Amino acid sequence: MRVIPPAVKEILDKWNIRGLVILSLVFQTSLIFLAPLRKRTSKKLLAMILWTAYLLADWTANYAVAQITKNQGKEPKPDDPPKNKKLLALWAPFLLLHLGGPDTITALALEDNALWARHLFGLVSQALAGVYAVVQSMDNPLWPPIALLFITAVIKYTERTRALYTASLDKFKDQMRKPADTGPNYAKLMEEYDSRKDSNLPTDIVLIDEPDKHDRPPTLKPGPDPLTHLEIVQYGFRFFNTFKGLVVDLIFSFRERDESRDFFKELAPEDALRIIESELGFLYESMYTKTAILHTHKGTVFRVIAFGSLLASFLVFHFRPEKSVDFHGADVVITYTLFIVGIALELSSLAMFLLSDWMFAVSSKLNDDQVKDKSCIDSFLNCLLAFRKPQWTPMDACKTMHACKGNRTREVLTTPFLLRRWSGVIYGFNFIGYCLKAKVSRINRRSEFVWEFVVSMFDYVIRRFQTLSGWIKDLESSVRTFIRRWSKKNHMIYCTVYPLYLVFFSVIPWAFSKLWGYVDRIFSVKSHIDQIRFVSSEPLTRNQWEFIFSELKQKSEFAETPERAKKVSSARGEWALHDSKLKEVERLMRYVANVDYDQSLLLWHIATELCFQDEKDEEVENRSGESCDDREFSKIISDYMMYLLIMQPKLMSEVAGIGTIRFRDTLDEAKRFFKGRHFKNLRDMKRGSKMILEVSNDIEPMHVKGDRSKSVLFDASMLAKELKRLDESSSSSSASHGDGKWRVLSKVWVELLSYAASHCKATEQVAQLSRGGELLNFVWLLMAHFGLADQFQINKGDARAKLVVGE
Repeated sequence: MRVIPPAVKEILDKWNIRGLVILSLVFQTSLIFLAPLRKRTSKKLLAMILWTAYLLADWTANYAVAQITKNQGKEPKPDDPPKNKKLLALWAPFLLLHLGGPDTITALALEDNALWARHLFGLVSQALAGVYAVVQSMDNPLWPPIALLFITAVIKYTERTRALYTASLDKFKDQMRKPADTGPNYAKLMEEYDSRKDSNLPTDIVLIDEPDKHDRPPTLKPGPDPLTHLEIVQYGFRFFNTFKGLVVDLIFSFRERDESRDFFKELAPEDALRIIESELGFLYESMYTKTAILHTHKGTVFRVIAFGSLLASFLVFHFRPEKSVDFHGADVVITYTLFIVGIALELSSLAMFLLSDWMFAVSSKLNDDQVKDKSCIDSFLNCLLAFRKPQWTPMDACKTMHACKGNRTREVLTTPFLLRRWSGVIYGFNFIGYCLKAKVSRINRRSEFVWEFVVSMFDYVIRRFQTLSGWIKDLESSVRTFIRRWSKKNHMIYCTVYPLYLVFFSVIPWAFSKLWGYVDRIFSVKSHIDQIRFVSSEPLTRNQWEFIFSELKQKSEFAETPERAKKVSSARGEWALHDSKLKEVERLMRYVANVDYDQSLLLWHIATELCFQDEKDEEVENRSGESCDDREFSKIISDYMMYLLIMQPKLMSEVAGIGTIRFRDTLDEAKRFFKGRHFKNLRDMKRGSKMILEVSNDIEPMHVKGDRSKSVLFDASMLAKELKRLDESSSSSSASHGDGKWRVLSKVWVELLSYAASHCKATEQVAQLSRGGELLNFVWLLMAHFGLADQFQINKGDARAKLVVGE
């Protein structure tokens, strides 16, 4: 009995190698063009496509080489062209070339770089397999193009292996490690000191410190004119080479700290944003692509050799006579396709190589002399980079959720997708919105009608499915009660209908429920569905970045020593509360100083949302532009931090604590509260927030419930009421209205954000770059530039001892 029909088997035998070769070429083409997109967006669909293509590309090429090797040992069929098997041997180095991978992606995840030894073994084994396929046909007339292709393939595969090797964390650290610094020759100095002491000469050892930073001229300082697009990239490359040691926890000297901090203090916030964009781009390219090794003299030379060998191989094959007689026509077409597409992909890689930020940074030297005229090359490069500058679109206040007092506009980051260096999006997850299954209104809207329509339809289907599931459960409960009563009265029903009911209405649903539970635990299906339905997105606004920049810049003034810098960067809201002009904020200190970080996040998030929903539209309209900005900043960063805590647990692993347990307990208490209040309109966030605030807080929840439950719902309600009193006290005092609850909240949220950024693992920061990047990455690097990091641990620098002999 044949499982596969003979006709189908004949087609598979004839086209299996051809299909595998074409499929391998498709995977390579998709990777080279789709891989650069992943640093611009965090969409799951793109990540899934790249994951599939990346894994199947290597498998397809390896399997195809094995099939070619196996085919070389078979006897040719009577209807085959005389030398067709010789042509198939030419495909083996093509597949090895595909295994070298495109320049735009070497590692799918940061952990792939640690597997460089596996790729080195694969290079040797696949090269031997390709050679074996050719050796089986020693009299192959195509040996010249085969040999040339082998040169190209080996170079490409070596490039990939070397890129993985240099990007692996241990090798990356070894490359950056400076020569050992033993300081002065202590033994020799002490010998001279003892010798002079024995001679009764007045001798002393004086430690001469380096000049204070105020006595040293600044080594790096922006000029009075705005930075050009080329200078942005050049400064980004310079700081990248300095601060890439953050990834492997290297320490920095006070010279590097002072140089960076003094430079960034003089920058405009937008220029700082653009420089950090470039830095993160360079970091992404060094960890996930071949860019770092290609932009070297050896890398350039070998790439020229590889492309020349590929082109020469094509020309040798093209000018070979009698191809149509010696080889099968379909195989000749496939070979031409491999050559032409391969050359086109190489030219595309060359274009990406020449237009990359790395190329612009190394092709023109950074000019520290601001007076010197720019060269023609600099002007040309500057014009090209102008296309990639961030684009800000003014948005009237009336187009947002609420209009504030005065004619006010904000500028929203709207850089076109293909020109972005990161996603430019701040995601958000709202606790009360998730609890009530409500759609959270966005503050700054961007035109994403198609995606919003898809999400709305998906949410509608899920809601209808949940409603139908609820009806089925109610019906099943009623039927179960009826059958149980009926079976007790009738023995025949108990023996016939009741067992059928147990099987079809109890056992089968129970089995499906268990199966769904296993699938959800393995693939996190519910988490992905919740992320689609309840994660919102806000574009970054210019004034929001300026606010974050100014807050961190102000804190950097107090970070003169590593101890002070560590204290400032470890603030979780207490610094902002102490800095406030209102005396009443002392009552708020216990919500940041005496609680864990994850508890503080959940407390302040719920309190922020309660305050946000409790305000009436008239109150919002009467706010000044500054206080309205504080209100929006607080709302956006609050939702963003909750998104990081719940949806990005790896980024928050160092500070999350038992955040998941607190979230679960608080969510269950909120659901029980709304259910007990018979809250029918579950999607009304304003009414739900009002109901929470109406609960009396005369006695603290812990004194009633104890500390077994980690819920913070009504603790957050108490915090919200304390915050509301700030507005009442500020309006009755001489303090400005801007010092009310929203100014305090905005400052506290920036501190909570900066604390998470400074305590996040550097490897997780780099891993996030391959998923579109986050605002957290920018805050992390900005804090390092301002000296607000733990890595600045060298205070004395190059102080030297001097032996002084008196008269």
